[in-house]
Amino acid sequence: MPPVQVTTQASLSPTMQTYYDKKLLARLLPSLFHLKWAQKRPISKNGGKTINFRRFSPLAHATTPLVEGVTPAGKNLTITETEATVAQYGDYVEISDLLDMTAIDPVLDETADLLGEQSAETLDVVAREVLAAGTTVQYANGKTARNTITSTDVLTVLEVRKAVRTLKRNNAKTFDGRHYMSIVEPGTTFDLQSDPKWEEATKYGKPEQLFDGEIGRIYGVRFVETSLAKVFSGAGATGANVAATLIFGKDSYGMVDIESSGTVKNIIKPHGSGGTSDPLNQRATSGWKAAFVTKIIEQLAMVRIEHGMTG
Repeated sequence: MPPVQVTTQASLSPTMQTYYDKKLLARLLPSLFHLKWAQKRPISKNGGKTINFRRFSPLAHATTPLVEGVTPAGKNLTITETEATVAQYGDYVEISDLLDMTAIDPVLDETADLLGEQSAETLDVVAREVLAAGTTVQYANGKTARNTITSTDVLTVLEVRKAVRTLKRNNAKTFDGRHYMSIVEPGTTFDLQSDPKWEEATKYGKPEQLFDGEIGRIYGVRFVETSLAKVFSGAGATGANVAATLIFGKDSYGMVDIESSGTVKNIIKPHGSGGTSDPLNQRATSGWKAAFVTKIIEQLAMVRIEHGMTG
């Protein structure tokens, strides 16, 4: 029986590299729950690590009557720029030559899926931590601090209405002319769904009209559920978990446009590409790397409700 021949190559072809990049991105994008509604900005090539998000201030009311034949002074635009510095995130896995030869399914395909999930959850958690540190905070059931919240201080429709009132008074823009968005943890969903005014997503929208993870709406807020929603573990009274439900309007925060900027890459080093560091061509690697940042642009357009959960 002739010996097994192992074919090696120093790099992937451009076509295959594009395939794996797209495969990783396809697994990443649907899972970015905290990034779906961000103001997106591309990273300019050779533009450094800094990215700017813009916010236009409203124009003052023009309450002075016009004088016939006289041109008024007009108004100047006021633009507030919020600067953020991009950082890199990434990870990789090592693939042995034995695994690559004996695995039933294509190892790189499976790896791209796993790395896509990992990169999505990583970037989502990075964004979540930024958003959960916002300065507009509402404590449930009249509490005044996180460490006083108990498991019975759950999120209620009244708390949702209070948050909506805050956003409206702050002139926060809705996303579709009617709704703000909210990100909730499954335990929060359980408490909200007991209210008779809760409307299940399947009753008001077709699947193609709903966001990934959208579960329902109430009083002008559409809710998306994810297990990665922020929970301050054991931070409440007597060690109760405290959930942080975000309710926000349009242009409240921004992020790097990872889809159009080409900032997310599936980096593959095939067997035979390691040179003298891998003299027997035993190791290949597949990883991901992303240049990324999230920034709150308008604190007044985002409310964080801190509350307990019954489950």
